[in-house]
Amino acid sequence: MTLPFRRAVLALLVLVAPTLLQAQSADAPVQQILQSHAEVIQKSSRKTIGPAIDALAQSGLPEAQTVLERWQAKDMWFNKETGLFVFASKADGGLQVFDVSDGAEIGVVEKKKYKQLKPNSGIRGLIASALVQFQLNDPNPRTRVAALTAIERDAEASHLSALRGSNEAEQDANLKARKDRLERLLTIRFDEDEAARLAAIDSFAGDLGVDVRATLNPLVSSEIKVADEIPDGAVGIEVGSDDLTQDQAYDLLVANGLAPEPVDAAAVKQALIANINGDTVAGVQVASLDEDVAREAAYQVLAQQGLATPLVTQEDIAEAVQKHKFFKVYVSAPLPIALAAQAALDNIETQVALNQTADLVLDALSLASIYFLAAIGLAITFGVMGVINMAHGEFIMMGAYTGYVVQLFIPDLTLSILVAIPCAFLVTFGAGVLLERLVIRWLYHRPLETLLATFGVSIALQQLAKNIFGTQARPLTAPAWLDGSMVLNDIVSISYIRIAIFVLALMFLALFLIVMNRTRVGLEVRAVTQNPRMASSMGINPDRINMLTFGLGSGIAGIAGVAIGLYAKVTSEMGSDYIVQSFMTVVVGGVGNIWGTLLGATMVGTLQKGIEWLNPSNTLAAQTYMILFIILFIQFRPRGIIALKGRAAEA
Repeated sequence: MTLPFRRAVLALLVLVAPTLLQAQSADAPVQQILQSHAEVIQKSSRKTIGPAIDALAQSGLPEAQTVLERWQAKDMWFNKETGLFVFASKADGGLQVFDVSDGAEIGVVEKKKYKQLKPNSGIRGLIASALVQFQLNDPNPRTRVAALTAIERDAEASHLSALRGSNEAEQDANLKARKDRLERLLTIRFDEDEAARLAAIDSFAGDLGVDVRATLNPLVSSEIKVADEIPDGAVGIEVGSDDLTQDQAYDLLVANGLAPEPVDAAAVKQALIANINGDTVAGVQVASLDEDVAREAAYQVLAQQGLATPLVTQEDIAEAVQKHKFFKVYVSAPLPIALAAQAALDNIETQVALNQTADLVLDALSLASIYFLAAIGLAITFGVMGVINMAHGEFIMMGAYTGYVVQLFIPDLTLSILVAIPCAFLVTFGAGVLLERLVIRWLYHRPLETLLATFGVSIALQQLAKNIFGTQARPLTAPAWLDGSMVLNDIVSISYIRIAIFVLALMFLALFLIVMNRTRVGLEVRAVTQNPRMASSMGINPDRINMLTFGLGSGIAGIAGVAIGLYAKVTSEMGSDYIVQSFMTVVVGGVGNIWGTLLGATMVGTLQKGIEWLNPSNTLAAQTYMILFIILFIQFRPRGIIALKGRAAEA
């Protein structure tokens, strides 16, 4: 086909297309709907476009969804001469137009005879809301999810019928439950049937969802009013209750012109100044008006003379309040709906309080498990050996850094953690044995020298860690299966990492009990703890037991470091964050007793979380109060919750 011939054909199409367009589109039902709202559609104003969009959305025509989508995408045009609407895209020589009813290609037309509809963001939002009813029945589950999300974000009354119509045909169980919940929420907000609204409110009894409270709270919006009698549809309020104090009631009377406004001190002073006569006011010497009682007495004389507004006394206030009725009027819903919503909210608040308590208990147990892991090694060394090891926190730090190094060589996070735990034990066990052999063994029964020596070792270990790893925090990454939290409801949740630490703490408790009660080493340790001289006479080497015990306590601290490093920052100073709590746990629980350490960790963790809950804005103050409480506690039980018998008790 030659170029001149193609141009001739194109020109013919341009001439003929408008006629074809008019013939094909004018009588189509969807075109008729558009023509009936042509003026507002062409004007494209968000304030007036609503009826046109609603007419399309509620028409029931299968092509209505396509029209709305193409309109939203700015693909809809209209003929300036005929006013007919088409779909169009730019083409060589003009516009390629398509029928709005079936999308059939019509031809190429002159662009200057058509005008594009360019809906702004507000109109596109209205169209998106209208499209929701089509998207709710879309075969693609993702489209249905997107539609539900859009409704949850900005619901309208029209969405209620759309939800009800799509819910029966929904095959996905999760989506069906979500649709059902959303339909009940919209019923509460938009349904005109009072019985249906009440049933929907009752269905959410005890539900802790934030969306439920967000739906119910507007329904209980109220105003307090005053009148001679309580009208129908209002709820009487007793003056002096939490809802309305006597002063608030009188202020309401004043605001409604039913009682005189009280005279304040400034008005009294101004009236006295205005009525000074020489050196007196109302026959009272000005010099004597230096107290409130004297000024009020002089003012009362002026009031009796008609020179000032009378004072309003407490008796006057009580009498005025007594003469009127005060009541609450619900402004957003009929009285039965509002009362049902208030009852549901009261029930929810009770459930919220119980679940907040449960969440606080879970947090306390989680923190207690961390403190228990951090303190169990210290309980062994402090209890059995009587050694105050200020470097215990640095063994925790060494364990965390060991886990970090292992992850550098083993990219599989789960495997790396499984390898890091025994590696951390071996590293810190060796470091503990080395510390005991080189320093601690020469300082037995000299607690002050031991404290100073281990404090110096802790500083040296911190500096060594800085020299090796730097001052930046290093990541100890948890496996993917430890990401996120176990969410029981909108209030109660606990992270999987803390659950893992809690389980690890229980495992170590069981392992420690088995070692101490079922093995020869445990028997020897208990013997040395109870009576080292008698144990020595029975062939037990206390020096060797001390070395192994110190190494065991240090090794457990290393494992605690791996666990703590999974959710806390791994730095050279991380050990100092836990050394104080570890000592408090051991001292409160009872030195050298594993059950005491467990109880001590539970008490310290619960106490800290409780104080933080009472004073959430100041964690430093919470720790200060906790330390003060523990100081008071050990005044009454200096040996802790479970006192140990033997060498530790005598130390």
